Amino acid sequence: MQSLLSLWQPRLLTLATAGLGDDSAHDIEHLHRVWRNASILLEQHPEADALVVMAASYLHDLVNLPKNHPERHLASRQAAALACRQLAEQDFPSDKLAGVGHAIETHSFSADLAPQTIEARIVQDADRIDALGAVGLARLFYTAARMDSALAHGADPLAQQRPLNDKAYALDHIETKLAKLPGKMQTQAGRALAESRLAVLTDFRSTFAQEWTIAPAA
Repeated sequence: MQSLLSLWQPRLLTLATAGLGDDSAHDIEHLHRVWRNASILLEQHPEADALVVMAASYLHDLVNLPKNHPERHLASRQAAALACRQLAEQDFPSDKLAGVGHAIETHSFSADLAPQTIEARIVQDADRIDALGAVGLARLFYTAARMDSALAHGADPLAQQRPLNDKAYALDHIETKLAKLPGKMQTQAGRALAESRLAVLTDFRSTFAQEWTIAPAA
């Protein structure tokens, strides 16, 4: 299997990089990190097809629409269809195409589709883990800046007296979405890794609020 992975990885990189835009939160480094996360999870699931997982890890963002795009929820289905067409043209094993397509289609939070295979569960977890931890924090604020969101609410950064609104305030995204990710993980190993990375975000949120609302000196 390792020789097969080594054979296909550069081909997958070529396909992936051809369609990348200017979104640094979904660049080639993100794809590498998703594959590395998936590789960790694969160690706990030797029954999974590693080539299917690797292909989906590198090609899951072939169609990447902005978070506020009206067809955002369709992007993963479009990416799956495009990936399968391109892989077929590269003589990718035909019996693995459906598995790759399903893993890509179900990776997306916006699509809200349940993964039915271990490969799809691994890819979904691997992608979501990259939204957590220090890298996830950087991606959060980068994306918020692209969407013209404020850093935080001026007087109530922790939303103690107001509804959370992550479209207006970047810091709110930790509670509205990211804090829920560990509970949505599909694998036990993914859940453990997600919980450890979420701690980085919750600690940051608390420290940020303390600095944000510090009282001026008398």
